[in-house]
Amino acid sequence: MDVEIVNFPETKVAVIEHHGSPEREHESVSKLISWRIENRLPPSDLHRSYGIHYNDPTKISPADYRVDLGVSIVNDVEINSYGVVSKIIPANRCAKARHIGSRNNITTAMTLYQEWLPKSGQQLADFPVFFHYVNLGPQVLESEMITDIYLPII
Repeated sequence: MDVEIVNFPETKVAVIEHHGSPEREHESVSKLISWRIENRLPPSDLHRSYGIHYNDPTKISPADYRVDLGVSIVNDVEINSYGVVSKIIPANRCAKARHIGSRNNITTAMTLYQEWLPKSGQQLADFPVFFHYVNLGPQVLESEMITDIYLPII
């Protein structure tokens, strides 16, 4: 696994806050997709897709699972029926690693935490790990999915 230390810029995002079972995350994703289509925000360099993961789903009950699913934006989100709200991914120094393949079990994030971090001499910052889903859509094969994992560090 190649790890690069990067300075991630402050990024405004429109998010759906998913609380509850990871198995129901697709319902939140569907709402976000509908909101994106309605607001003409297709996946692009201007409208990147993110997941901010507040906890490890293997270590908590499904009811306590929490992730913000979002898209980078320029303007604040107006009140809407989808429950999409504006948030900020703060500027952070991050360890960045790329995962290629299925997004169902991104083991690269756990490898960053369990193997890379203890050996690196780095310390965690006060923001959760987040994912940039580089390529999206039904045309992307599972084996070709690209996800960049950002682990905020000090």
